[in-house]
Amino acid sequence: MYRIDAPKTDGGSGCPPPVITHDGVTFRRMPDGTDAVYIIGEYHFDDIRPDDIVIDIGANVGAFCIRAARRSRHVLAVEPVLAQALRENVRANGVDVTVIGGALGNGEKERITWGSGTVTVTTHSLGAIAAMAGGCDFLKCDCEGAEWSIRPEDLDGVRRIEMELHMPPIGGPMNRTLLDYIGEHYDFTIDRTPGYDVKGVMGVLHAVRKSDR
Repeated sequence: MYRIDAPKTDGGSGCPPPVITHDGVTFRRMPDGTDAVYIIGEYHFDDIRPDDIVIDIGANVGAFCIRAARRSRHVLAVEPVLAQALRENVRANGVDVTVIGGALGNGEKERITWGSGTVTVTTHSLGAIAAMAGGCDFLKCDCEGAEWSIRPEDLDGVRRIEMELHMPPIGGPMNRTLLDYIGEHYDFTIDRTPGYDVKGVMGVLHAVRKSDR
């Protein structure tokens, strides 16, 4: 876990002080009631390659994608509720991340609530998101159950997966076809106890395509 450092006052600017992590990532401080995530927690990312196309679905305020952009030149982040704060954080940290205001799904519009925010956004399949990014080598996915909408064929070519898996009441039913595809094509582990205890979280999947071992 990253230690959070922040001044206790706003220095007279009228703006709340930023959140600064010990590895030097700066975040706009979000108001009370907003479920902002400033640390990566349980996700593994040390093997991101400079030429990897990285997709971060459920980017929140940028904890993963900003750090991924320190390693890769090609990062696309998808976020439905906190997209504006995410864009501000990307600019504040001087990294190159393309931000899409939307969500993972089947292409329909959905009403999504996260913390104190509720928005109606267009959803996109993983295949459509990968087309926007020019492909996908490294997928990080934390989207409150929408991961079960991923079509197995949309993972073709994806070398690495870091994905939070959910079960009812958060998401479901589980997509057995997706799990069978991952079992056939990837070496994987599932951390059954995530870094935080949330109802409906099955665990965090860490997967490497077998052909890349």
